[in-house]
Amino acid sequence: MTPKDKSRILHKRGRGAQINPQNPFFKHEYKIDPEYLEYCHLEEELPESRRTKYTEVFPKTIINKVDSPDLGFSWSINPYQGCEHGCTYCYARNSHEYWGFSAGTDFEQQILVKKSAPELLLKALSKKSWTPETIVLSGNTDCYQPAEREFEITRKILEIFNEFNHPVSIITKNSLILRDLDLLKSLSDKNLLRVTLSITTLNETLRRAMEPRTSSISNRLKAVELLSAAGIPVNVNFAPIIPGLNSHEIFDLAEAAASRGAVSASYILVRLNGRIAELFEDWVQKEFKESSAKVLSQIKATHGGSLNENRWKVRMIGEGKYAEQIARIFKLAIKKNGLNKFEFEPLCTDRFIRPNGNQLNLF
Repeated sequence: MTPKDKSRILHKRGRGAQINPQNPFFKHEYKIDPEYLEYCHLEEELPESRRTKYTEVFPKTIINKVDSPDLGFSWSINPYQGCEHGCTYCYARNSHEYWGFSAGTDFEQQILVKKSAPELLLKALSKKSWTPETIVLSGNTDCYQPAEREFEITRKILEIFNEFNHPVSIITKNSLILRDLDLLKSLSDKNLLRVTLSITTLNETLRRAMEPRTSSISNRLKAVELLSAAGIPVNVNFAPIIPGLNSHEIFDLAEAAASRGAVSASYILVRLNGRIAELFEDWVQKEFKESSAKVLSQIKATHGGSLNENRWKVRMIGEGKYAEQIARIFKLAIKKNGLNKFEFEPLCTDRFIRPNGNQLNLF
């Protein structure tokens, strides 16, 4: 078929207009979302027993105290437990066992939904005893995982933060964050927001194998670009760096992040604690049979001969010659691409207010 023939097929013969733009007077808009269509396709391919299941849970509180000295924040909120993104290396998998589930397929298939999270947050911030301090979304799940399309818990939480002028930091791998650009812009304009987008690889084949239900690389880079264009400073986290799989991409990741407008970058070295080591070993041996032994060996070389690492200040950067080499490469990459040139000023806490009226009626 010639290019001319293809052009005739794509052209809607018998019609002058070839597109059907949105009527600006309509409240709702119809858009084709390729990422969501792919998600639906993945679900339809699975037998009923392996499809995602959402279960509502009823926590008494929603703000969690974080005691880890190397994370840099003290409070977090997890609107969901479990994460459908399905990242094979995810440190949060182990926590699903406390809910009576497996760290394996249960973690990404059995998603616990906290619909009461906005109301619980509202009650917490309304207490006179609460002192404003940055709260992170999320420490143990991704607040923009596919479930958020249906439940919109994260958006409701951001509405409360915006109303109270309360600082919030967001970490995600999903371009769904762009849905809330209006709220993010409002928070950022008041210096109440930090956004970190995690980008692990530029290799879409590797991304699909390693983190199958995250946003595509192109969509994540587009999110960096659009957030930056809106005046929202974006940090890109190369997390995790996995020796033998994506460690060679550090320069390319830094260049891609900077070219889309990111102002800073960070990285975390992979560590495979608890059940994650077993899950990752099984995965890498099936997906990368010929190089799996090398990958596992290099990971161990950064953690004193073990896949596991629990020591504060060491667990996220590793140690040994290979870890030092990764650190040097990262330092050179961010310098070459003009990242991390300035320090962010602390998020504002002076604007915090407790609005009058009974906001509980909103729920």
